[in-house]
Amino acid sequence: MILVGNQRGGARDLARHLMKEENDHVEVHEIRGFVANDLMGAFRETEMISRGTRCKQYLFSLSLNPPEQETVGIADFEKAIHQVEDRLGLTGQPRAVVFHEKEGRRHAHAVWSRIDCEKMKAVQLSHYKQKLCTLSKQLYLDHGWRLPPGHVDKKLSDPLNFTLEEWQQAKRTEQDPRDIKRRIREAWSVADMSGYSFAEQLEKHGYTLAQGNRRSHVAMDRFGEVYSIPRQLGLKTKVVREALGDADALPTIDVVKERNAKAVAQKLEGFITELDAQEAKQKQTFQIALKELRERQRAERKQLKERQEKRRQEEVVERQKRFRSGLKGVWDFVRGEHFRIARRNKLEAVEAAKRDRAEHTENVTRQLAQRRAMTKRHRKALSDSRRIDLNAEAQILRLQLQSHQKKNSKGLAL
Repeated sequence: MILVGNQRGGARDLARHLMKEENDHVEVHEIRGFVANDLMGAFRETEMISRGTRCKQYLFSLSLNPPEQETVGIADFEKAIHQVEDRLGLTGQPRAVVFHEKEGRRHAHAVWSRIDCEKMKAVQLSHYKQKLCTLSKQLYLDHGWRLPPGHVDKKLSDPLNFTLEEWQQAKRTEQDPRDIKRRIREAWSVADMSGYSFAEQLEKHGYTLAQGNRRSHVAMDRFGEVYSIPRQLGLKTKVVREALGDADALPTIDVVKERNAKAVAQKLEGFITELDAQEAKQKQTFQIALKELRERQRAERKQLKERQEKRRQEEVVERQKRFRSGLKGVWDFVRGEHFRIARRNKLEAVEAAKRDRAEHTENVTRQLAQRRAMTKRHRKALSDSRRIDLNAEAQILRLQLQSHQKKNSKGLAL
């Protein structure tokens, strides 16, 4: 599984983030070594202790993300957390473990206090990123999962990974940064390695090839957002320039913005509004269905928890009845029967705990499958809608440009 960790402060912000309601389900699995029994109290407790030291990043936060298609049990998460703890030298440090479920995927967060209360010093985490990367690869191999290309060769890391800047840029226009990269890469793969062909393929995806501020090749969408072609393709600027030619021949960003604004404003305003309304309706319908699913699943989990707790208490009473009282109890103690009953009760309690955990895991797995199916249907509907939107825009823009070029050529002929 992918392991991403960082040293940090901000106790309040981290606690709020881990308990965010935007997740389908949030489960505080463990709080160990703290006086407080809630996340906010536990992290604030570490913050207060850290003031007796010079440490500003008094927490170590780790996220554990298994492959999307794999179902991982609680025991596997716990084992991975223990291995991280051992390799980073955090064994015995106070920690909290939280499970998140969102869009049909389950991942875990583990947070440790770095402050050693006996020495009043922070635990030194040397080369922790390298250690986490090594352990991540080992976990993939141990579980028999297919290694991400980046673990086989760093040069083969997922080309659709995006930076914070790219994510923020996509967020402004409510697009998925992976979709943006995918469209530009598709245009590049289909084009015959000429500037004209690539520009034509980009138009089919709703982008216009233009000259950037540094005379580099960029793509602009209908929102006016600019994307660096070399960065989106993961290629060097020199390679792109050799394939597409000099960017000086392309229109500048300002020219494309003005041209797009004129073309789109007249022809697409009503059309885009209608499509946006359809998409908004789809999102609203999805959010309503998602809310109902969340409430139903949370109710199911609550019922299961209450049912298990009731059964646990009944089983405790039944096991306790095996011990006889009075002189008979003394006699059982003398002849060792008391210890045999205690051993039997302990084994049964352990098996009951395993049974309850298995029931919980089965319920979670079933609910995750329900959420994945719902998300898949919604994404397909949105993807179809956006494809129609972008293809129509590209076609109309192309007609506008062709008309404009014809007028110019007639003027020159006269």
